[in-house]
Amino acid sequence: MEQDSLFEQLKHPNPHLRDRAMWELVETCDETTIPRLMAVLDEEDTTYRRAAVKALGAIGVDTVPSLVQSLLNSDNVTVKGSCAKALAQVAVNYPEVTFPSEGIEGLKTALNDPNPVVHIASAMALGEIGVPGLDSLLEVLEVTDNLGLAVAIINAIGAIDSDRSREVLSKSANDETADTYVREMAASALSRLDLLKYKLSPS
Repeated sequence: MEQDSLFEQLKHPNPHLRDRAMWELVETCDETTIPRLMAVLDEEDTTYRRAAVKALGAIGVDTVPSLVQSLLNSDNVTVKGSCAKALAQVAVNYPEVTFPSEGIEGLKTALNDPNPVVHIASAMALGEIGVPGLDSLLEVLEVTDNLGLAVAIINAIGAIDSDRSREVLSKSANDETADTYVREMAASALSRLDLLKYKLSPS
């Protein structure tokens, strides 16, 4: 099936057909595929846009430079949020591949985007990247006075199973000077991590 019809299939109401088209695009990916998918992030059609995000994530690390470029430079909030989500999908689809530092740096910069759509999606993406994204989350958490961003970062840290995550969450949960909501979210993220550890440990 040629790419034009695969792009049409990405708009299809049937999710199975959309997924099939997405994986065919991954297999037939050429130098036009990534720019075309990037252009879809500007579309009004939510189904089409989400399918493009998934397809970019399925193609993998080759999409990172284009995604970072638009994440940091687009003047469309929806496009920026979609780029952060696509970067998260790259991390989910290719956990065994080292996530490009360019992607981590771009997401760290986007944590300071004034729009919550962008900074929440960027925090979540760094959480999906895992331990390599932890330093960026911690550095921004230490200096931010944006409560919504702090909570998004705490939640993202709660998705990263490491001793450092536990240490930071425990410190935030017990910090008498911190905002009560941040402390509650940190305690809740910590208990989610402990649950994860419990599930993964051999009984």
